[in-house]
Amino acid sequence: MTTPRSSVAGDADPGIRPAGRPLPAAKVRRRRPVVLASITWGYVVWSLLPVLITVQFSFNAGRSRSVWQGFSLRWYVSDRTASVLHDASLRLALTNSLRLALLTTLVTTPIGIALGLGLTRWKGRGSGLANGLMLLPLATPEIIMGSALYLVFSNLYGFIPLGPTAQLLGHVTFSIAYVLVIVRGRLASTGRHLEAAARDLGATPLQALRTVLLPQLTPAVIGSALVVFAASMDDFVISHFLSSDASSTTVPIKLYSAVRTSPTPALNALAALLLAASSLALLLAWLVLRRRQDGASLRALTLP
Repeated sequence: MTTPRSSVAGDADPGIRPAGRPLPAAKVRRRRPVVLASITWGYVVWSLLPVLITVQFSFNAGRSRSVWQGFSLRWYVSDRTASVLHDASLRLALTNSLRLALLTTLVTTPIGIALGLGLTRWKGRGSGLANGLMLLPLATPEIIMGSALYLVFSNLYGFIPLGPTAQLLGHVTFSIAYVLVIVRGRLASTGRHLEAAARDLGATPLQALRTVLLPQLTPAVIGSALVVFAASMDDFVISHFLSSDASSTTVPIKLYSAVRTSPTPALNALAALLLAASSLALLLAWLVLRRRQDGASLRALTLP
């Protein structure tokens, strides 16, 4: 009795692959998302091209903002009257923006850390409402936030004049939410086991907070502080609403007012400096947060 050819395992049809055996990697065809990649790169080019052109003409040797006339640092330092270094109004705007962003960061960061700790540990009645209210500035349109703060400082808090003080309070108001979100995310990922272990070993609540919890929060604190600095540097709406006169003009306000009246490449140079400061802060924040994530992943792999 002869065995059918199809029943012999070695003589199986070469076009049929047994179930469960994967195809070789060389034969697996992966469809490239050409359309999605094209849309993404198109958006990147569309959004970055005007910025790159602005930065390019900040190094223009002539006064034109549309015709390239050679590379020069004239509008940064060389021009004795119109450069950022020598123009008093541009220098004042840059100083005001840096001072406002630094003070906002110094005030907002400890308040945000304290609120993050309190709201994370608060589990009683009203905790959900409090958490939602603290995140409200992130969902509120900035034009509404700016007009509301202007009315508050003009009508209710008349003892706080418009200007640097009101601008600082306004920036702190909308910046706390950034610190709160980042710190609470870090607290949720670390848990309370290390703090509880420190308490079991005899540490007081303050010692456990200082020696155990705060070192774990350091990357989140640094990252949130840099994000707040960048957001404050770039803010226009709230700074404009709470500005009093030219003495409280920031870089975004100066760019908005001067670009319509007397535009020069010095404005491009001022915008480039603002872009550099904000980008550097965001880059440092990204590096710090990425290092935190890499460290957490490494610890997860090394744990038994």
